[in-house]
Amino acid sequence: MLKDTYCGDLRASDAGKTVRLAGWVHRRRDHGGLIFIDLRDSRGIVQLVFNPDDNADAHGIAEEARTEWVLAVEGVVRERAPETVNPRMPTGEIEVVPSSCQVLNQSPTPPFYINEPADVDEQLRLKYRYLDLRRPEVVEPIKLRHEVVYFIRQFLVERGFLEVETPTLIKSTPEGARDFLVPSRQKPGQFFALPQSPQILKELLMVAGVEKYFQLARCYRDEDFRANRVAEHTQLDLEMSFVDEEDVMGLVEELYTEIAKRFGRGKLAATPFPRLHYADCVARYGIDRPDLRFGLEFVNISEPLRGSGFQVFAGALSAGGEVKAICVPGQAEMTRKEIDSLTDVAKSGGAKGLAWIGFTANELRSPIAKFLSEEELAGIRTLTGAETGDLVLIVADQPAVVAASLHAVRDTLGDRLGLKDPEVLSFAWVTGFPLLEWRPEEERWDAMHNPFSGYRAEDEALLDTDPGKVIARQYDLTLNGAEIGGGSIRISNRAAQEKVLALMGYTKEDMEERFGVLLEALEYGAPPMGGVGAGIERLLMELINTENIRDVIAFPKASSGADPMFGAPSPVDPAQLEELGLRVVAEQA
Repeated sequence: MLKDTYCGDLRASDAGKTVRLAGWVHRRRDHGGLIFIDLRDSRGIVQLVFNPDDNADAHGIAEEARTEWVLAVEGVVRERAPETVNPRMPTGEIEVVPSSCQVLNQSPTPPFYINEPADVDEQLRLKYRYLDLRRPEVVEPIKLRHEVVYFIRQFLVERGFLEVETPTLIKSTPEGARDFLVPSRQKPGQFFALPQSPQILKELLMVAGVEKYFQLARCYRDEDFRANRVAEHTQLDLEMSFVDEEDVMGLVEELYTEIAKRFGRGKLAATPFPRLHYADCVARYGIDRPDLRFGLEFVNISEPLRGSGFQVFAGALSAGGEVKAICVPGQAEMTRKEIDSLTDVAKSGGAKGLAWIGFTANELRSPIAKFLSEEELAGIRTLTGAETGDLVLIVADQPAVVAASLHAVRDTLGDRLGLKDPEVLSFAWVTGFPLLEWRPEEERWDAMHNPFSGYRAEDEALLDTDPGKVIARQYDLTLNGAEIGGGSIRISNRAAQEKVLALMGYTKEDMEERFGVLLEALEYGAPPMGGVGAGIERLLMELINTENIRDVIAFPKASSGADPMFGAPSPVDPAQLEELGLRVVAEQA
């Protein structure tokens, strides 16, 4: 080895030792004789002191060295003088005096600063990601990812789980997003798909008798990118036999509680995790993954406004809609500019506008108060619990629009008013999802989550009479307003699975073509089974408090879906296309 010690591991207790170090020149300072070099490796930084009187050859190399050159040194660790101790560095009490120095490699000036935080264009960072990862603040989330994944493996293995890798070339199956397709050379005109998840495969493992399976599975979805979504991600995928919801949720809750305690930046909001019902979530927060770090819950104020002279409210209610409000404590004097910007937020959710009432000490601040009776205003105040100094924000429309619009307003207020405490990790379970939802444009039912979720035994008759009222045995895990995992107790017999697929519009031939292997397997003594798929990246995003998923991936794609580092996607050699029996059709102008 060219080194026997890591730069960042040295401490005052090492004074007097001779060590061999190797790393990159993080920073160089020439003090007119004495040259100081901060040497960086994967564990940290240590200061080297080159004195021409100690070793002229080593000093000569230090004169030539520049940032990001790779050096190997041998030298003695010594304590710094008290006045030169750097308390901001773990190695700040010592320095190394090299007796020899060797240049292992040189480097041109990097395209951006590596030795200090800088606002660097993301495209440039991704193009030179191998340099970006040299920055300590960039590589730390990657180290955390390793530690979290290592802990997950230990946790599950200790509880009898078997880690099984499943194929990444499979048959295309409908799971809610576009598949990435891989053409087959041996079977021209036919394709593999990259898995959106190992869903069918893990059920087959349960039929095979594995009983407790997990893997850190790579999953691929050909979707447009968002801040928290990329085309390829990693999920903790696990499945168990002979279990019900409480068994799976209990195991996952124990795992994530431990992860939060070991790796979380602050405190857990509540344990055990709160259990929320889907319909209640939508009614109170407008979404099925609410951020519970703050309140601002919706209040239905429809009743006192029925027959109102204010046409916006009366019209919405007569059309079968609803009127809901958020009470914002202490914000009665919010400026018109701020309220106008919230109105734009509400409109982004489909609302036509945002009504508001400020209950100040002296008067009502509101452009709509003159259209409302004293009884209606009193009813609004009573239902919302608004006190003097509070602001009430109101949306009137169809329920789906009210939910989307007020959720957007609530989420924006959470940011603007500093209500999302970054030190808090607030987990919650959401259950009670409908099994199916109606697709009017396609005139068929579709799975709200996936086609394999089981349903409550007492709802079975509703599959024939009112499928929309069937409740799935589905459970989602949320953290600070993000869905970080979800799963269900599965359908474990063929007849029930075929019945659900038929409601979704699949013919017998479609079922056999798309799901034949699973349907056949369910005939061979399939056990009751359930599991979960939980995104690793979204968990890490919450652990480090970032809104950009690329911060927790070593080599991410850009938001466009392209890879600036490799220049992918890119054309391929025509001979490769010919082997696959493919041709590229020019895009029409």
